[in-house]
Amino acid sequence: MTETILPTQIEVKGGRVHNLKNIDINIPLHKFVAISGLSGSGKSSLAMGILYEEGSRRYLEALSTYTRRRIKLGAQADVTSVKHIPSALALKQRPAIPSERATVGTMSEMLNVIRLIFSRLGEPVCPNGHRLKPSLEIAEVMSKSGNEMGQLTCPTCGTKFYAYGAEDFAFNSDGACLRCHGTGKVRELDESKLIGDENLSLADGAVASWHLPGRNFMPSVAEQAGVRIHVPYKDLTPKEKDFVLNGPQKKFKMDFRSGTGRVFHDFNALYENAHEAVLASAKSSKSERAQKRISEFFHYSTCPVCHGTRLKPELLKQLAGGLNIAQVSDLTLGELSKWKQDVLAALPSDMKKMATSLFKEFDDNLRPLLELGLDYLTLSRNGNTLSTGELQRIQLARTLRTQTTGVLYILDEPSIGLHPDNITGLLNVFKELVAQGNSLVVVDHNVDIIKEADWIIEIGPGSGEKGGEILTEGTPSQIADNPQSKIGPYLNGTAVLKSRPIANEPASQEITFEVKDYYNLKDVYGEIPVNRLTAITGFSGAGKTSLILDSLVPAIHAQASGAKLPSQVRKLSSPLKEVVSVDAAPIGKTNRSTVATYTSIMDNLRKLLAAQPLAKEKHYTPSYFSYNNKQGACPTCGGAGVVTLDIQFLPDMQQTCPTCGGSRYNEEVQKVKWQGYSIVDLLKLDVRAAMSVFKEVPKIARELQLLDEVGLGYLHLGESTPSLSGGEAQRLKLVKHLNHNQSETLFVFDEPTIGLHPLDVKTLLAVMQQLLDRGATIITITHDLNLIINADYMLDMGPRGGSNGGEIVAQGNPLALIQKPESLTSKYLAEYWSRFN
Repeated sequence: MTETILPTQIEVKGGRVHNLKNIDINIPLHKFVAISGLSGSGKSSLAMGILYEEGSRRYLEALSTYTRRRIKLGAQADVTSVKHIPSALALKQRPAIPSERATVGTMSEMLNVIRLIFSRLGEPVCPNGHRLKPSLEIAEVMSKSGNEMGQLTCPTCGTKFYAYGAEDFAFNSDGACLRCHGTGKVRELDESKLIGDENLSLADGAVASWHLPGRNFMPSVAEQAGVRIHVPYKDLTPKEKDFVLNGPQKKFKMDFRSGTGRVFHDFNALYENAHEAVLASAKSSKSERAQKRISEFFHYSTCPVCHGTRLKPELLKQLAGGLNIAQVSDLTLGELSKWKQDVLAALPSDMKKMATSLFKEFDDNLRPLLELGLDYLTLSRNGNTLSTGELQRIQLARTLRTQTTGVLYILDEPSIGLHPDNITGLLNVFKELVAQGNSLVVVDHNVDIIKEADWIIEIGPGSGEKGGEILTEGTPSQIADNPQSKIGPYLNGTAVLKSRPIANEPASQEITFEVKDYYNLKDVYGEIPVNRLTAITGFSGAGKTSLILDSLVPAIHAQASGAKLPSQVRKLSSPLKEVVSVDAAPIGKTNRSTVATYTSIMDNLRKLLAAQPLAKEKHYTPSYFSYNNKQGACPTCGGAGVVTLDIQFLPDMQQTCPTCGGSRYNEEVQKVKWQGYSIVDLLKLDVRAAMSVFKEVPKIARELQLLDEVGLGYLHLGESTPSLSGGEAQRLKLVKHLNHNQSETLFVFDEPTIGLHPLDVKTLLAVMQQLLDRGATIITITHDLNLIINADYMLDMGPRGGSNGGEIVAQGNPLALIQKPESLTSKYLAEYWSRFN
């Protein structure tokens, strides 16, 4: 019998996705592989564009046509061959935002086990209020099917009743509160929003709800009913005001002039009062834009029936471990272990075996969540309030629990939002995934993660056109000793961490503010030096976002506009008048948004080409040189550069437009040239190449220089902005601020190093220094030790997260704080600094 030799590596030949230069690479199977490289070097092209696309596509192609039709099938990767690739699953850098019905409990599936525990190990209550103690008999009855399931007899009063099963405790199913349908909130019309300005007359638009589509003639209808429409609303009689707000819905005969000027005589106009105009619009409007406008007339409040628990109130009578299911949902993940002990302590000895079995699943679900540093989250926390890092870690914990084998897991920046203290837990999860027989590919820049990998693949040497090659590959020790490596100096401790001059003298001005009780913040007094770089640090859930994004930022906005401070902000003293929030969210939603259109470059290009002799001869205005206008767009693809083919019974397929070849423009417009370049030729240039082409065109040259200064010289002018990495998007947003004095502006960066190599962090710091040189004040919320060590000031929140956070545990110059580290962050910072000194 011939022995079967199993493959030990994925073999990639001729990888050409995005900027990859026909690479050949072997990726070890059943190992933890880290991919490193500068931002834009091609890491994600290899990991997501080849490994994930091919691994998932081949698995899906094995399914039936009926199934594939209902699943988005990825396009075939631009690669010569990929051999021995397992089925692939990816945890992406930006997970989808959950709906309002999702909670930490439902997303982690912890609530599924807890509902089962309540139905099997809980204390049911009979209709007469007698509590039944947990027993094996109750558990057995709850396990039956049909009409016998849950039928109990009260030992005190003899009443027969049905106890609640696991499904009854689900707020997304049978257990949903009848008033709010399981959302915990009710939507109510905000009366104060109906009248926009009572100093205006009805004719001038006093009633805000009559501005909704199809209601602009309501003042005329009200006039037919005898209401004065040319006096201020505040001067109307109570009767007139009541008609405006609550008048009956009935038809009035009147002359009606349409928007086109046509007059309809004796028109039967249906009157809708100010309330009804909103309610009717809410029912009939289908577009997302219209619903967003209508939602401004409503406010959301806690459901008065379930008080936010989402459940039918009668379900809360049943207890387990002395708590009802709503109280358990309000516990943090870190507090659940104690609740488990309370449940077990209340059970008779003959139930211990069953309980042990149930709680094994409970522990298996909980353990990875705790290892990943999510102990501060409550089960009832809304999923749509979680950060991208928290969402990704919940996905990762759920993945680990499924105990798959033979799967290729691809993780994009799993360290997002992780405090250094949580990295060990993340690495334990990685090792467990591999131990279960899976293969793991991780794209990350955290040095502590990379050095623990079994194998490192480094893409480079630079970004964009200067990247796309295999720079180095090998074990961490081999990479650390390789002089070609970009990450090597950070592995062997020879890298220079300081990359900007730290301010030694105290700032001449400060922002001072006080925040009273707000989430886990308790009377926090903060000081931020003006014209300095301040790092806000601490565990996830320590209160960083609550302190800065939810309190300080809106407070400065309010003070600048003369409005009231947010209710939780007790005091604010600030010389700053403007706040610019710089996040890593994608720019634009479609590929029509490009580097040139986001900056002023595209407008200047269009004017330049419209000024050429041929353009003037043909009467081409600047609009002809936009692919978003029909005069310039390719007639086949409408300026998109791609066409979508509807293939019957198969998924839609996109391909490059056969007419324009992806250039987006029609042939006539491309005949107009400036110095031998058409609009298409110019958009194909990368920033660095364009700098020499436009050196005599100041308006374009200055913008190109700024793009190069922020480290984006490798991007093409026509490059789609939604495809940029988080770090690239962030730096592109900063370009428009580098030309002006910023002495009254606060720039707030939330996790600015997502997707950034340590060398990219140096580039970002150089950009921040440019802002500081222009007088700006910078706050960055970060866990990145490279960034923290380069800050002028550090404000550390803690001591940990959730109820164990909410305090300022250390503040001052980072290099001074690590001399005598007291907080956990400063201890990790001290250890990191010592590696390089």
